[in-house]
Amino acid sequence: MGNPTQSHIALVTGAAQGLGNHIAARLLAAGYRVVLTDRSLPAAEAAALALDATGEKVMPLALDVARPADFEAALAAVLERWGGLHILVNNAAVTRATPVMQISPEEFAEVVNINLGGTFAGCQVIGQHMANQGYGRIVNMASLAGQNGGTSTGAHYAASKGAIITLTKVFAKELAGRGVTVNAIAPGPIESPMVKSLVPAERLPGLLGAIPVGKLGDADFIGDMVVQLARPEAYFTTGTTLDINGGLFMR
Repeated sequence: MGNPTQSHIALVTGAAQGLGNHIAARLLAAGYRVVLTDRSLPAAEAAALALDATGEKVMPLALDVARPADFEAALAAVLERWGGLHILVNNAAVTRATPVMQISPEEFAEVVNINLGGTFAGCQVIGQHMANQGYGRIVNMASLAGQNGGTSTGAHYAASKGAIITLTKVFAKELAGRGVTVNAIAPGPIESPMVKSLVPAERLPGLLGAIPVGKLGDADFIGDMVVQLARPEAYFTTGTTLDINGGLFMR
C-alpha cells in the first residue's frame, strides 16, 4: 500500500475529545491523514481545527455510531475527498454510573447500542470496504471493565466492552484472509475526562492505591499503540486484545 505516512487514511469515532482525540492526534503525528468524527459536527470541526489549522490532513465529520447509515455516509464522504480509507478506530462510547439494580431496560439498550452496536456497525460497514480493497486495520477500544466487571463504570458499559473483545475475534476471523486485521485495546483507568467524571476527587487516592503501578494511564501512549496496530507491518497481529491497565488485570 506504499508509504503509510503519505497515503493511508484513518477514521476515528468519538474523536472530538478525550481518548479519541489523543488517538487522532497520535495518528496525525505519525503521518496519517485523519477523519475525525463525533456526534456533534461543531465539536468535530473545532477539534479538527485545533489539530490541523490548514485542514489539509484532518477531515471533520458528524457520525453517530448508533446509526449504521452514518458509517455508510462517512465512508462515502471520505472516499469522495481522499479516495480511500485504510484504518478504523472504533472509540466512541458512553457510560452511565447507574447502580446495576437500577438500570432500566431503556438505559441498558442505549449504552449497549452505542458501544457494542456502534463497534459492530463500524466493523461491518468499513470492514467490508477494507475487504473489498484487500487491506485494512481495525482497532476496537475495549476496556478493563469488560474483563473484570468494572468498578466505577456501569454494568451496561462493562458488558458492552466485554462483548467488544469477542466481536473483535469474530471480525478478525472473518476478514483475516482479505488483508484486514482486527484488534482491540483494553485500557484501565486513563487520565481522561471520562475517568474524572466517574471518579470523584475524594475517591481518586483510593483508585490510585488499587493500581499496582500507582498511576493513571497515559492517553498518548494508548494512541501510540493504535499507531502500531495500524501499521502495514502489523499484518501478523489479529484477533488480539492489548491490555494496558497498570497491572490491574494480568493474564
